[in-house]
Amino acid sequence: MPIQKNFIRKLWWDTRSGTALYLMLALQFLNFILITYNYLIEGNTIFGNVFFNLWFFAIIFLISYIPVSILIGRWHRQNQIRVDATIRLSQNPVMARMFRTLLDTQTGKATKEEIEEFRKMLTKIEKKDIKEF
Repeated sequence: MPIQKNFIRKLWWDTRSGTALYLMLALQFLNFILITYNYLIEGNTIFGNVFFNLWFFAIIFLISYIPVSILIGRWHRQNQIRVDATIRLSQNPVMARMFRTLLDTQTGKATKEEIEEFRKMLTKIEKKDIKEF
């Protein structure tokens, strides 16, 4: 079986996505809990009496953190994601090519070859069979 041209790049993308979206979240939680407990709670008479062990502190932290992160995520989805999508769309050469071809088709400037190439590209996208544009 021949190796795909971008196989290594796809593996690299999957590694970065899995790390950034899932593994780093867990590691950041663990890191924050351990460092905060070590420097703020342990040895401090005020906080040490309230959070008597690491597990109790971790549970209280997660119980308070999760609702706050849900609220921030909801705000992001309702307000900021439009801006993010607009910026990504304006920097996407594939999308620019598709919109240009659509515009050229509507205004009669596109050749039959360009229209057929555009149709093939859209079919590949629909089938998720994109190897290279």
